Amino acid sequence: MEENFFERVYTIAKQIPIGRVTSYGAIARALGTARSARMVGWAMNASHNRDDVPAHRVVNRKGLLSGKHHFEGTNLMQQLLENEGIQVVDNQIMDFDKVYWEPKITV
Repeated sequence: MEENFFERVYTIAKQIPIGRVTSYGAIARALGTARSARMVGWAMNASHNRDDVPAHRVVNRKGLLSGKHHFEGTNLMQQLLENEGIQVVDNQIMDFDKVYWEPKITV
């Protein structure tokens, strides 16, 4: 039986190294699916009860913390990223191109 889409998203998210980030679209591309970056976002939102999925490391394609409102507290997503050495100013990851991680295609 093939694992469901959300579980495939989580498998990739778990591979994001500490101190790095990727985008919703990059995960969708790695899955080689017609499913959109938006569906990856839904998967990330659904993962907040799972400590094994680093959802804070998934941002939009411009490096904005577009999913931050899904985290408890006002600045939890930013705090988690900063704890890993990623600088965030005004919900924007600084040096995005240097901390960006491209997932391997898993198809």
